[in-house]
Amino acid sequence: MDTIRSVLVPIHREGWKFIALFALGTLVLFWIATPLGWVGVVLTAWCAYFFRDPPRVTPIRQPGPDGKALPTLLIAPADGVVQMIERAVPPEELGMGFDARLRISIFMNVFNVHVNRAPVDGSVTALAYRPGKFLNAALDKASTDNERQSMKLKLESGKEVAVVQIAGLVARRILCEAREGQVYKAGERFGLIRFGSRVDVYLDDGMVPLVVVGQNTIGGETVIAEDEAEEAARGGEIR
Repeated sequence: MDTIRSVLVPIHREGWKFIALFALGTLVLFWIATPLGWVGVVLTAWCAYFFRDPPRVTPIRQPGPDGKALPTLLIAPADGVVQMIERAVPPEELGMGFDARLRISIFMNVFNVHVNRAPVDGSVTALAYRPGKFLNAALDKASTDNERQSMKLKLESGKEVAVVQIAGLVARRILCEAREGQVYKAGERFGLIRFGSRVDVYLDDGMVPLVVVGQNTIGGETVIAEDEAEEAARGGEIR
């Protein structure tokens, strides 16, 4: 049974309707011509693979021996590759001011898990959807020009983090299940993007990036930053 569970990865509920449509299309293709039907089988298998939602183990910080809270970890909100780490102004619709903050951008291709997770413990204080273009999400201007769904999280410390789901060249649907006032734990699922896309995380002052450009991330598991970190930001770039 454990072997079966290790192979059959859970599917996100958003994906079942698409898998059903692909399967129906496959039956039609088999009716038209058997070789086309096998193409449909491959596409249906890919659709199920795309909507996989594997469980993740999120690292947490326990209080130290003296009961003092340790620095807060920020976790990758998505699987993918770190595309950019640079200073940028958060989406204006979140009302976070016009000062540039450090932004970590994670690009997801069509083979990555596309379930998005909260990067840190916090309460949702603002949500904003903005329609836009569907440029390649790897481009810098995608942050401002593309369709996006933004969320602001307030930490217990009072600091704020912005998480922005950005549609890509192929993506045509952003799903955000968060509601204002909702409280998330780091690693909890809050949405999904179909089919290739990007997630930006805007850090608050004192939060230090612990990833480098080109690094692969695992949503809900990879530590991307630390609040009030004692070590300096990671240097270099993976090529």
